[in-house]
Amino acid sequence: MRLFIILLCPTFEQVINIKNKELVVAVGNRIREFRKERNFSQEDLANEAEIPLSQIGRIERGETNPTISSLHVISIALGIELKQLVDIKI
Repeated sequence: MRLFIILLCPTFEQVINIKNKELVVAVGNRIREFRKERNFSQEDLANEAEIPLSQIGRIERGETNPTISSLHVISIALGIELKQLVDIKI
């Protein structure tokens, strides 16, 4: 006899509730823009910032709200000031 299990997968929005989602997505997009301007891969940025590669991906996609310390090391890795990452108009 076979047992089949059906998993209901909630959408991303149901799994995590991020305050100011629009801002989190905008910051992720900003990081991606600076990274690409420098011809860095996500892996390059992860290595330079000493942040897991998967975390860089989640930040760029706006799936996680990065801490100020994560943003700080990312800005250093990108060779920019922290304020440049968050200088966003929404």
